[in-house]
Amino acid sequence: MLNQTPLTGLAHWARGDGLEIVLLVTGAVLLTRLVTWLREKITHRIDATARETDSLVRSEAAKHRHALAQVFTWAALVIIYCATAVAVAVRIGIPITSLVAPATVAAVALGFGAQRVVQDILAGFFIIAERQYGFGDLIRVSVPNSPQPATGTVEDVTLRVTSIRTADGELVITPNGQITQVTNLSRDWARAVVDVPVPTAMDVNQVSDALRVIGDQAYQEPDLRRLLLDPPAVMGVQSIDVDEFQVRLVARTLPGKQFDVGRIRRARIAAVFRNEGIHLPSDLEAAGPSGDS
Repeated sequence: MLNQTPLTGLAHWARGDGLEIVLLVTGAVLLTRLVTWLREKITHRIDATARETDSLVRSEAAKHRHALAQVFTWAALVIIYCATAVAVAVRIGIPITSLVAPATVAAVALGFGAQRVVQDILAGFFIIAERQYGFGDLIRVSVPNSPQPATGTVEDVTLRVTSIRTADGELVITPNGQITQVTNLSRDWARAVVDVPVPTAMDVNQVSDALRVIGDQAYQEPDLRRLLLDPPAVMGVQSIDVDEFQVRLVARTLPGKQFDVGRIRRARIAAVFRNEGIHLPSDLEAAGPSGDS
């Protein structure tokens, strides 16, 4: 006759601790979905409010709230997973209290190996607390041993990593602790700078007058006027080479719009210079002047 004791014990455990484990895992899954849904609800509301204001750029408060929603979601999910893992371990029969000493040793060993993770989390905390940048900001990130900084729009910020989307569509994920310098290109205001290379045979006054006319016309156009904070100003000759000199045209723009303004102005400058008989260097004449920042 078969011994029914093990089967009876298993059935009793399944009705007790086993059922609790299932409920804990199910609750963790539901909580995860709830937290994710709340984050999407909050971020969608922030985006909808930003669109209703009819502003061309996000406010600093909206970007900060968006980043906080992402960070709180990440932290909540970590807490849910850790708490569920501990509760399941207790119900399986793993003695948590007796693991305190080994866990302390393991924590010390893990601390030495996870210094970079701790550094990333601390750096992420200060990034959020100091409002260095937020969701939707256009930033330039410098990383050690990288040939050149990565420039793009912030798509995600957590306590550990920052994800930015470059102009080529690449998603660059950088640990926060590895970021040595951040240049925020969309904070408060920006400056569009165009350095116009002109052959030395041309008259400096003629070139400067033509650039002033271009700047005044740009400031009078409604489409460009809403991007500009000040009328464009001619700063004069910035450098002189053997065969050319450079005249700089500068204008303050809305944050993150300096590149759009620079592209439009380069096209206008190239067209006006051709009509005025002012010749650009042959290697730049097709694309127009460059140098906005």
